[in-house]
Amino acid sequence: MNLRRLAGAVLISSTALASAAAAQELRVGLASEPTSMDPQFHNLATNTQVRLNIFESLIEQDPLQNLEPSLATEWEALDDTTWRFRLREGVAFHDGTPFTARDVIYSVCRIPLVENSPSSFSIYTQSISGMEAEDDHTVIITTNGPNPLLPVESSTWAIMSADASGAEAEVTFADGTCEGLGEVPQQQAFNSPELVIGTGPYKLQESTRGAQIVLTRNDDYWGEAPDWETIRLRPITSAGPRVAALLSGDVDIIESPPIQDLPRLEREGFSVVDTLSNRVIYIALHQEGPHSGITGTDGENPLLDARVREAISLSINRDAIVERIMSGYATSAGELLPPPMFGTSGRPADPYDPDRAKELLAEAGYADGFGLVLGTPNDRYINDEQVAQAVAQMLNRVGIRVTVDAATASQFFSRRNNQEYPAFLAGWGASSGEMSSPLKSLVASFDPDAGMGVTNAGRYSNAEMDELLQKAMVTIDDEERSQLLQQAETIVLDEHGIVPLHYERSAWAMSPKISYEPRVDQYTLAYAVRNAEAD
Repeated sequence: MNLRRLAGAVLISSTALASAAAAQELRVGLASEPTSMDPQFHNLATNTQVRLNIFESLIEQDPLQNLEPSLATEWEALDDTTWRFRLREGVAFHDGTPFTARDVIYSVCRIPLVENSPSSFSIYTQSISGMEAEDDHTVIITTNGPNPLLPVESSTWAIMSADASGAEAEVTFADGTCEGLGEVPQQQAFNSPELVIGTGPYKLQESTRGAQIVLTRNDDYWGEAPDWETIRLRPITSAGPRVAALLSGDVDIIESPPIQDLPRLEREGFSVVDTLSNRVIYIALHQEGPHSGITGTDGENPLLDARVREAISLSINRDAIVERIMSGYATSAGELLPPPMFGTSGRPADPYDPDRAKELLAEAGYADGFGLVLGTPNDRYINDEQVAQAVAQMLNRVGIRVTVDAATASQFFSRRNNQEYPAFLAGWGASSGEMSSPLKSLVASFDPDAGMGVTNAGRYSNAEMDELLQKAMVTIDDEERSQLLQQAETIVLDEHGIVPLHYERSAWAMSPKISYEPRVDQYTLAYAVRNAEAD
């Protein structure tokens, strides 16, 4: 054979092989990086969207947060405090060990034992008083009172391998006490793929902080086989480089593309999809004694005064933020969850009224204002630092002299939980899709042992609100429960215990060769990205 022809044939063959390999790999540009590969460490969307490729739950949520079977095929309430979950048979963990009721009991028992969690999943397990394996594929769960949300809450439990985690042969959960767990591994142990053993469609091959997470297809997966042999998740926290990576072909899909770049991306032939999310962006205010980040008040904390908190809310022009900073990809928020989701009242956003804000400050004794540090992440939410800077300018106009302290998400969440900020901007996406989620996490009185207020770094507290929330959480009737949740939220909002800003609208941009159904929970689920050329 002619050597030139042979060389050409080899070149064509190698090129074809490279193209075939590339077609089997999905490259995703993430806007932020998971804080841990421990699936139960941090109740954070960034972490959850990665863990769902590897670790599954008993029940999953579809793109609209409707419940669907996953590791449980069916579930039913036997009475007000007893539930039965039928588990899927024939499921194996990545290491080949079978999935059984023992793994479910172990996973639920471990959640409150995860140390130093920035936002614990224990809010979704605190009602459970006991669990029993009726057989290898049936779990009976007993709660300490009626809990109509248990199926929804179960969708947040990452099911782990009891064997891989070092549990004893028998794991029990009775009378509020778990036994047989062995030495519970903490989040640092999950830096190694050996412990990251789930039942999901992908296995963890590599996790290099700041660089990439590499997943390989689980060929023994019980469900529908995903399209991609390999998934490469790249944290590209700066928006400009993330867009550049898509334009250059270095990644196939990006989350949170800058809204100002969407028209350009569509002109360049990329696909863009978007949807209103369940995430509220809010300002939390320190309501527990003095704080060093507040100046000009002789050591007093003006945020303890409801008039000051209302003044802050009235100082913020939400519509201007939505129009000028969010380019319309948001909706001004008056609640902690966008209406008409369950438990919302349809309350409108507070009006922009800087004159009334000044009056309130004067009534509270702060006519000359005061100094305030506003913490914010700069790589977690859509235009988060820009929104914080806009809020700062608006507060400055009424006499509150704001200094913005921006940090990367990992640094921000650590400092927030240490209460280093007297005020901070953050977001909350309701994993349950209803009002009890933000109320339990953000504004319930801080009681981590009870799984309440675990993300309430501002330490707002109202006993009447707590009582209404607790009553709602054990009320079976949907209409009555919704009314109780509305009443509880109204108390918080009337006191301006937290200041909602806007609900985010989420967007994704991608190669025209792939497709993705947008989700209200904002998750970028790599396993759900489809290869359009394979359809």
